[in-house]
Amino acid sequence: MPHFVTHLEGAIDGARLDPNVAHTLHKDRPIWVRYDLDAVRRAVTPADLQSRPPTLWRYRELLPPKDDASIVSLGEGMTTILRCPRLGQAIGLDNLWIKDESQLPTGSFKSRGQTVAISMCKQFGVKRVAIPTAGNAGGAMAAYAARAGMEAYVFMPADTPVINQFEAALCGAKVFLVDGLINDCGKIVRAGTAAMQWFDISTLKEPYRIEGKKTMGLELAEQSGWTLPDVILYPTGGGTGLVGMWKAFAELRELGWLKSDKLPRMVSVQSDGCAPIVRAFESGSRFANLFPNAKTIASGLRVPVAVGDFIILDAIRESGGTAIAVEDGKITEWMQLACGAEGIAVCPESAACVGAAIKLKESGWIRPDEKVLLFNCGAAQKYPHTLKLDLPRIADPAKVDWDWVSRA
Repeated sequence: MPHFVTHLEGAIDGARLDPNVAHTLHKDRPIWVRYDLDAVRRAVTPADLQSRPPTLWRYRELLPPKDDASIVSLGEGMTTILRCPRLGQAIGLDNLWIKDESQLPTGSFKSRGQTVAISMCKQFGVKRVAIPTAGNAGGAMAAYAARAGMEAYVFMPADTPVINQFEAALCGAKVFLVDGLINDCGKIVRAGTAAMQWFDISTLKEPYRIEGKKTMGLELAEQSGWTLPDVILYPTGGGTGLVGMWKAFAELRELGWLKSDKLPRMVSVQSDGCAPIVRAFESGSRFANLFPNAKTIASGLRVPVAVGDFIILDAIRESGGTAIAVEDGKITEWMQLACGAEGIAVCPESAACVGAAIKLKESGWIRPDEKVLLFNCGAAQKYPHTLKLDLPRIADPAKVDWDWVSRA
């Protein structure tokens, strides 16, 4: 398959970097992968995609591996987009949709970034990888590293959901619990790079996870007939998915594949217990400050400082979007609302987007007739700690009070 990467580019200053070298950061800031889009346009059309397997690798020309032998895959299928009429009715939105990323191999959208990042590590001959994680990213990295035969080190806050701990450990990673937050875990990974000779796969600290996350936007466009919704609500921790989608939309527009140049308004959703991007957006700043005493039930949102803060904020502003913090204490309630209305196993991070949709509809920022899409980034089953159940019990199966059953 022809390869269309031309160079890497420093996001902070536009510096041109060698794509044949394994990079992490440039001037302590993220790096973009750039393509020869004119050559891509000549090589493939939207119609050509129809004959390809329904996986994210169908967008091969817009992904960085040089050859198929480098690809490390667990069969990342295209995830479904589901219309949600009952949830929409409850919120007051006529055209509400959810793209359900929980259907990916590791149960969350982190599969997308890790399949591309680990594939590039394989291409560069990396033998050992490390990651700080709030949960799902560590499990996904461990799974793809195992698939590639790489040694994996995972550092996570000690109160990370136990299922995420098990997932990484079961895949053979060396897992360490850290008394601190994800940024403390990141400091450990950075400090150990020279001694341990590992490649750092932290969020936006290498250029390839964003290329995997970009496929959310490519898929969304293709599945929607090369049109896009009016509004996309996205739960924002490290923000890779939001900026990845925005990059995808820009590439699709330049390729001429979109039926309209109008792009969605991007909404960054955070918890009021950890909202550095929201604070920066509201203050008009391009960079975010460390959010003190970060705490939220949605572990993926507990990112008190993001290395890609400025590119998240740039994307929001360029799109005419906004950033909003929702009440952390209501996240479980919104999980139950979404799951009960539509049967979709919405995770806490994405339940925050339900709360954001309610607030933005009530304020008039979202009109009732607009097409609104939110991403379910992971499976609710991975978050059993979020619900405290007190279910009724039948002591004698032979003596059931049916009136009591109907009232329970």
